[in-house]
Amino acid sequence: MHPALSPAVLAELRRTRPYPAVSVLMSTHRREPDSTQDPVRLRNLLAEAKERVQADPKVSRADRIDVLEQLDRALAEVDLVHAEDGLAILAAPGEHQVWSFARTAPARVVLSDTFLTRNLVAAQAAERPYWVLAVAADRAVLWGGTQERVTEEVDHGFPLTRTFDNPDPERRERIGDTPSTFRDEETKTFLRQADTAIGKVLAADPRPLYVVGDAPALALLDAAGPIAREAAAQIPHGGLAQADVATVQRVVEPAARAHAEREIGDTLAQLDKARGRQEFAAGLDEVWRAAGEARIARLVVEENYRATVRDDGDHLVPAQADESGAREDIVDEVIERALDTGALITFVPDDTLSDTQRIAAVLRH
Repeated sequence: MHPALSPAVLAELRRTRPYPAVSVLMSTHRREPDSTQDPVRLRNLLAEAKERVQADPKVSRADRIDVLEQLDRALAEVDLVHAEDGLAILAAPGEHQVWSFARTAPARVVLSDTFLTRNLVAAQAAERPYWVLAVAADRAVLWGGTQERVTEEVDHGFPLTRTFDNPDPERRERIGDTPSTFRDEETKTFLRQADTAIGKVLAADPRPLYVVGDAPALALLDAAGPIAREAAAQIPHGGLAQADVATVQRVVEPAARAHAEREIGDTLAQLDKARGRQEFAAGLDEVWRAAGEARIARLVVEENYRATVRDDGDHLVPAQADESGAREDIVDEVIERALDTGALITFVPDDTLSDTQRIAAVLRH
């Protein structure tokens, strides 16, 4: 399975594909007894997907054989032992992808010329992704983090490494040390390269950045460029450029939690100001209309808010999942629409928005 979502990956997933682009989505479970039924539900959904591909007259024989093969390959890659809250299997002629994500998704099979990504988009926003840059005099490592996991990034030019020249043996013999690595020009040049590299990463995928390293390394990185100075937090802690995942997560977690709390406080203050300026929407029906009109500047949603509705043309009406025209993932649709038009998304703890029916928005002027 793919380890993490990103804006670039989501953009690639949402491009047009040759028909049929098959999307199979379902909720999964992390623990027994609910998890014991996940394999059965998955097989049933894939059987439905195959039947629909085989019965569709618009699908050529070659594409039918290809897509059925892609679905089988995808099934072989699914790891339900380490399931999260949702699963997406995406298959089209010549490709397949499997995504596990920390957000529930209604069970469905969709054949189209694009993959169904709204649940993946919402999951990516809800994960509150961040970057960790761990620096030392000879190594700079980039980690990608979410609430669920931290993984080392091995692209974007990272990790950066350098090899020291042999230190002056006469100096070492005479006074028992070597010149400070944080005063030589090669170290300064190396950290300037790290500053440039992380700047490119943030331009492509903006996230809060936590910079970690010895105090001398942080000071030198500060002088190298603006990135470290503008980070969400600098954490003086040596050794993380060589550390394992668990150590990185443990060191960064308090700073990430504090940043999330500050962001929630700032967001609620923005909602109050927007209410006073009449640039405010509250409740699912009102926010849905604003999203459709591309008027949302910031969308605020409670973390576990879900709603099933029907669209009667003028309003969203509460509905049961088995009703004709019911839309189980309407909140994820709102999130996707808002992101498509450049809105910022903030998830807040449940009951934070009890006075606005669990969802609210700051509207554009």
